[in-house]
Amino acid sequence: MKTIRLHEGKERSLLRGHPWVFDTAIARGRADLGETVRVEAADGRFLAWGAYAPASRIRVRAWSWDEAERIDAAFFERRLRAAIELRARLGIDSDGVRLVHGESDGLPGLIVDRYADVLVAQFGASGVERHKALLADTLLRLTGLARLYERSDAGVRQREGLPAVTGWLRGQGGTEVTIREHGWRLTLDVASGHKTGYYLDQRDSRRACAEWVRRLGCAEVLNAYCYTGGFTVAALAGGARHVVSVDSSAPALQRAQQHVQLNGLDPTRCTWVDADVNATLRAYLAEGRRFDMIILDPPKLAPSAAHLERAARAYKDVNRLAFKLLNPGGALLTYSCSGAVSVELFQKIVASAAHEAGVRAAILQRHSAAPDHPVALAFPEGEYLKGLLVVRT
Repeated sequence: MKTIRLHEGKERSLLRGHPWVFDTAIARGRADLGETVRVEAADGRFLAWGAYAPASRIRVRAWSWDEAERIDAAFFERRLRAAIELRARLGIDSDGVRLVHGESDGLPGLIVDRYADVLVAQFGASGVERHKALLADTLLRLTGLARLYERSDAGVRQREGLPAVTGWLRGQGGTEVTIREHGWRLTLDVASGHKTGYYLDQRDSRRACAEWVRRLGCAEVLNAYCYTGGFTVAALAGGARHVVSVDSSAPALQRAQQHVQLNGLDPTRCTWVDADVNATLRAYLAEGRRFDMIILDPPKLAPSAAHLERAARAYKDVNRLAFKLLNPGGALLTYSCSGAVSVELFQKIVASAAHEAGVRAAILQRHSAAPDHPVALAFPEGEYLKGLLVVRT
């Protein structure tokens, strides 16, 4: 077993249970890609077992802090079984569920989503890449499913020194899947959909959208960055008279229209706009358009801390426009999926946007990722999605 020795004082984060060891913390020792290593403090004390990534700034990702534990097939089965059993206890009203959420489930870099009878896995770190075959077989055995599609095409793979890989890892067949969520039916393509196919993390936010449209009597709704229309379906199901859905992807808008029809909703209550969101909001402002609810769910604008300042400006600008388009008493559902933007910073950005728009507003509800996306207490980086339901007062 190869050993990684840390510089003096660099063991503190591991002792607190944080799973990452950065390259600058290491005094000596190296290993092969994904190899399990023993991590020691400067004085030789055992700290953790971890997976080594020679090309990544996150040089080691911890598997276990138990010196007696062995990182073998039994270890991975225990971790996978615990993650899957937790989801079974959550009472999730969908057959689209995140089964494994990386570091927060003790399996750094591994994302596994279940879409009906298909598993989709993303191997985003060297350790899980090294054990890919074992993990795939164990997942299928524990779930009783036969097909697993790999979507290891996220940018984090490059930082790990790993190539992008997609395709059937186990099984074969079509990649179109239909899932149910809160009584709605939604379709996705596991080969080409965003993330692993769909935004499961927003499941509870979509339900909340329907509830608040109903409670507040929101007749005119604008769904910006609508993707395949999950929030559009929710708003219509909540009783909205008319929903304008904006996205710059024609294929996404086409699928969104199909979702409206698939759920027996009235397509005449919808307007679809294939255009840039910011330009569209400015045009609506010039036209004097107003809405009772606006949903802003943009893509990740700050992939890292280096992009934070530019992203903060972009978030503020689009929220400022939204506030100007809201009727008095109207509601803004606004989100950030950028991990570099903290919950506190996001509230400050939205508050600044309201101030610049010249409106007063109050938070009615805070949103986060659905509970099948847990956040380990010692790993705050896992809390990437945050949202606010804000009413114009």
